Amino acid sequence: MSSQESPVNDPQLLLTDLVIGESPRWHEGRLWFSSWGTQEVITVDVDGNREVMARVPTTIPFSIDWLPDGRLLIVSGQEGLLLRREPDGSLVTHADLTGLSEHAWNEIVVDGRGNIYLNSICFDFMGGGEFAPGIIAVVTPDGSIRQVADEIAFPNGMVVTPDNSTLIIAESFAGRLTAFDIGDDGSLSNRRAWAELGQGGDGICLDADGAVWTPAMNSCVRVREGGDVLQRIELDRFGFACMLGGDDGRTLFILAADWRGTENIMDGRRTGQVLTIESPAPRVGWP
Repeated sequence: MSSQESPVNDPQLLLTDLVIGESPRWHEGRLWFSSWGTQEVITVDVDGNREVMARVPTTIPFSIDWLPDGRLLIVSGQEGLLLRREPDGSLVTHADLTGLSEHAWNEIVVDGRGNIYLNSICFDFMGGGEFAPGIIAVVTPDGSIRQVADEIAFPNGMVVTPDNSTLIIAESFAGRLTAFDIGDDGSLSNRRAWAELGQGGDGICLDADGAVWTPAMNSCVRVREGGDVLQRIELDRFGFACMLGGDDGRTLFILAADWRGTENIMDGRRTGQVLTIESPAPRVGWP
């Protein structure tokens, strides 16, 4: 433990029997997440009650967020489509992303102005392809689609600050959190290292103290801009994503599972869990 780190208690087990949980979001009093391996969007409340909210026509990766009007968005990663769930439960195409990348699309965040940021890893990760850097794209409220950043070393979770001025993204293969200024038109500029993690970085969230929670391999860390680690939670398996929620926004939900390589990701083993622990500061920003 560094001199900056504060000790924390062990996380509590909330939910088991998952393959891999990803893209957690706190929405309407429950944690929502993508259930990789079962093609489902699942919710769980703070008492551990679980419900399937949607079934998706894709495998992995897929991720979720919401439009300002409350309609659910689902990134159909392998197909390069952004889907929208209509009030009758049907899924329609909100945006076709295949013109920007022929490879899988990964994560999503919708900011406070309705801009939808998505990222593509830009190489065949699941098939063992040679690494190539990824991109970030934006879908603006008027429906236009364009690339706004490139050279991202495996783009993963993203957050937007409460004032809509900054986007922070986890570059998993660089072990880094990277920040961009957000322009009035949704463009990204002034790229900079926000925090060097050393390893990891996946599904992230932001708290009211300006710190980011992020998985870092078999741990979950709370880090401030510049890289000081404030808290570290040790995990007995790989951390995939985290999200702050609960009634006061201070419950940290951690999604973790055994990682046995891409060749075993669909072997059906249900080692996935949702863990909870209290955070020093509540969630802010998007998601």
